[in-house]
This record gives sequence, structure tokens and C-alpha cells, in this order.
Amino acid sequence: MLKSVKTKLFLTICIVIVIIILFFVVINSTIIEKSYYYEKQNDSLNAYNYINENLNEDIDNNLEDIIDKMCLQNNYDIVIEKDGDVVYSSRENFLENFEEFTEVKSIVKYSIFNQSDILYSNGNVNIRIMQDKKHGMSFMMLYAKIDSGNNIYVRTSISSISEATQVSNKFLNIVAVITIIFGGVVILIVTERFTKPIQKLDKIARNITKLDFSEKYELLGTDDEVDNLGKSINELSKELEDTIKQMKKNNMDLERDIEHKSKIDEMRKQFISDVSHELKTPISLIQGYAEGLIENVNTDEESKNFYSEVILDEANKMDKLVKRLLELMKLEYEDKSFNDKNFDIVELINEIIRISKVKLEEEKIEVEFDEKEPTYVFADDFYIERVITNYFTNAIKNVLEVNGKKQIKINLKKSDEQGKVRISVFNTGNHIDEEHIERIWNRFYKIDESRDRSKGGTGIGLSLVKAIMIKYNNNFGVNNVKGGVEFYFELNYSVISGEM
Repeated sequence: MLKSVKTKLFLTICIVIVIIILFFVVINSTIIEKSYYYEKQNDSLNAYNYINENLNEDIDNNLEDIIDKMCLQNNYDIVIEKDGDVVYSSRENFLENFEEFTEVKSIVKYSIFNQSDILYSNGNVNIRIMQDKKHGMSFMMLYAKIDSGNNIYVRTSISSISEATQVSNKFLNIVAVITIIFGGVVILIVTERFTKPIQKLDKIARNITKLDFSEKYELLGTDDEVDNLGKSINELSKELEDTIKQMKKNNMDLERDIEHKSKIDEMRKQFISDVSHELKTPISLIQGYAEGLIENVNTDEESKNFYSEVILDEANKMDKLVKRLLELMKLEYEDKSFNDKNFDIVELINEIIRISKVKLEEEKIEVEFDEKEPTYVFADDFYIERVITNYFTNAIKNVLEVNGKKQIKINLKKSDEQGKVRISVFNTGNHIDEEHIERIWNRFYKIDESRDRSKGGTGIGLSLVKAIMIKYNNNFGVNNVKGGVEFYFELNYSVISGEM
């Protein structure tokens, strides 16, 4: 608590007030009292000098009146004597009440009084402090011998000085208490107003150290040092905020560059690994059949044509594999941008079915797709065509006869709440084992590695579907249903001329 600027300022000002009051008490008790003595001493000397200059052997009425007036104005008691007889007294009872007068005269005459009581002495004029034991009062007494041969005594009461000092000190004590109480309240208000902006600046500075630049100092319009400091803190906060934002942006750009380079490097490694793995078999086949042709293992024309067809077929598969693999790498490792637009998904599906018509007739496969009205979606038609083609091709390869029929069914289901169109491709046949459900989306994964190569794929088709759907952040998957297997995916549909 004592570390608070507000508390320190409050205590400092209170201590200063107390010290000032104590200073005045000391001044009042010492210096002022001595100053009063000094003034009374000078007044006594002035009275002595005046009487000494104007008094001859006898005192006339005019001088007596002047001395009376002087005594009244300055509260003096003056006695003038000659040869033991009083020639003037400012009060008739002065000598009677002052019992020590004879003793005083003797002490003054022989100069054997207490040196600490002497205020002034020049050999002829002596001033000292004396006590009236009868009345319990203190006096300042001047004794001197004037030029006319008379003795003069000037007495001034100094008891009132001590009383006045005590009253003044009591008054100062009361004033001190009132000043401390009132001053304390005022100081609290002032220090609160003074320290509140500093506390605000301290809070802002602490927030800045935590990289929180939300708070700003509200200028008071006083145009003083605190306001200037607040303005500087605001400018510093803004500069730091802008600098840190720029640094974060630069850091993010750098991280993206590093990540991009890392992805490219990973893509290259993965591409080399995948190509090396997948091209072993076709290269071996091409190599074997090519050697057979060179060595004329079979000399008949039909065998040579078969060998050549195998070599050409494997080369086409290699070309198709590499192209698809490159496309998959771009989708997975690069920030691929789609050329999205509105198009009719029904029209696209019908076109894919039309292209596969010969294959469907050869395999005696029935395709059921009953949608007639256009359904518009917003996506890249090239990549969506790849998704549907992969599903449809897989269905053709894996369809089996159930109840005397090989069937493929394509359905569209719209969801107005989600704004989605669900496209599903069903084929009759065997269910996919649960252990394969998740793994079939991995590149080069094949459920039946031993099936006929003429029907086998590259193992990349479903990986492409997965990569495309992840880019669109849409659902996709496969379900085992009654009588076969159903693959599905979702797209965002759009409204064109009032139609979905």
C-alpha cells in the first residue's frame, strides 16, 4: 500500500503541513518572543534618550505631560528620582507595589545581578528582566543615570508576552488539526485526480507488455505532462500494434512459404515413391514382352500382335497413372483453385451415362436415373465430372447380378435446410468389409489385388474423390445397403431463374 503514488503523495503533503505548523509554533515561541523583547528594549531606550535629552534639573509640566502620554501609549511605568527623592512617577502606587525597588537600586548600582537576566548594558544604561514576587509578574526594567544627574527607571510588563505566546500556540494547534483534517480531504481529492490518469497509464502500459493494445488513454485536454505522456503512450501503442501485426503477417507469409515448400518437397518425395511402387509391375511386363519380341519367342503374327497390345496397354496405364497421380498431388499439396460456376448436375450425369453406353450394353448392366428436371449446383464441373465418373466406373467394375439383374442406380436428394444436393451411385453386388470401408479412400489401395488387370484400376480414383470433397468441405462416403453398395457425395446447389 505504501508503494502507491497516491499514498506517498498524501503522506508527503500531510507531513509538510505538520512541519510548517510546527515551524510556526517554534517561531512563535522563540523568535517572536525575543523579537518582542527586542522591540520593548528599543522602546525603553527611546524613552530614556528622549527624557535624557529634554530633562534639565527640574521636570516641567509640559515634559511631564509628554512622559505621561508616552507611558499610556507604550504601557510603561517610569520613575525619575534625584538624590533618593522621586521627582516623577507615572503611577502613584508604582513604587509601593514594587517592594524590591530599593533592592533593585542596590543591585543595579553595584552591578551584581544575575548575568542571564541582562538584556542590555553599556555601562550607563542597564536593562534586565525582573520578577514581581508579590503579584507573580515579570518585567523589563531599564535603569540609567541621565545627564541631569537624575536616576531613571523604566518598567515594562512582559507577562503578557508569554500569555500571548501560549494563546497563539493553542490557536495554532487548533488550526493545525483543522488544517490536517480539511487538508487531508482536499489532498485525497487532489491526489485522486492527479494519480487516476497515472494509474490508467500504468494499466495501459501493463496491457502493452501483454500485447493487448485495445485500451487507449483518453486525453483530459489539460495539455500538461500527464496528457503529453498519455498521447505518447497512445502513439507508442499504435506503432507497436501496427509493427506486431506486420510482423505476424510477415511471419504467416513466411510460414506459408515454408509450408508450401515443405509440401512441394513432400509431394516430390511421395510422387517418386508412388510412381516407383506402381510402375514396377507394368515396367516388368513391358520389359518381359519386349524381350520376347526381340528374341522371337513366338514367331506367329498373332502372338506378336498380342505382345505388342500388352506393351501398348501397359504403357497407356502408366501414362494414365502418372497423370492421375500428378493431379492428386496438386489437389493434396497445392492451394488449388476451382473454377466454380452454376451448372446442371442432371445434364452432367446423363452425359457420363451416355459415354459409357457401349460398356453398359456389353456387361448387360441396367442404369436407373429418373431425374428429368434440371438441378443446378455451384462447383467446378470438370472436377465434379471426375468424381461422378470414378463412382460410376467403380460401379460398373464391381456390379454383380442380383435376382437376375445387374443394376446401377443414381439418385439426387435435395436438402433445402442445408442447401445441399446429395448424389449417390448404387450398384448391386457384394458388401465391402468393414476393414476396407475407411482404407479404400487411400491412394493405391485395392480390395482385391488378385483380380484381372483388365478390370483393375490405378487405385487413385477414390483418392481423387476424397481430395476434391475435402477441398469443397462437403460430405462423402460409402454405405453397405440392401442388395449392394452405395457411394455418395454432396454439393452446394444454387437457384437459377427461380429453379433449383
